[in-house]
Amino acid sequence: MANDPPEKTPDGHFVVINGRRWRATDPEVPEEVAGRLRRHLMAGRRGVRDAQDGGAERAARARVQGAKVALGERGTPWWEESGEARRRRWEDGLARLDADYPE
Repeated sequence: MANDPPEKTPDGHFVVINGRRWRATDPEVPEEVAGRLRRHLMAGRRGVRDAQDGGAERAARARVQGAKVALGERGTPWWEESGEARRRRWEDGLARLDADYPE
């Protein structure tokens, strides 16, 4: 069904959507933090879609990148990081996004 959660690889590192593997969100990111990061991600994606010039598109793409890195979906694979490095990644990423894109 369309609303079923995506299938994960046995190691949990990837989700499979339409036969393509995508890196999964770090499962250790607290749900409240993950929700805030996903809001930044979706706002950035809307910004890319709606950008009227190159500067606006670059800013929106930077917001998407920042959210995806903080979620563990880009950058160093989360399963290769220590617990402390993982926590620092999402805390620092969210702090930067909140500072750069206040709601």
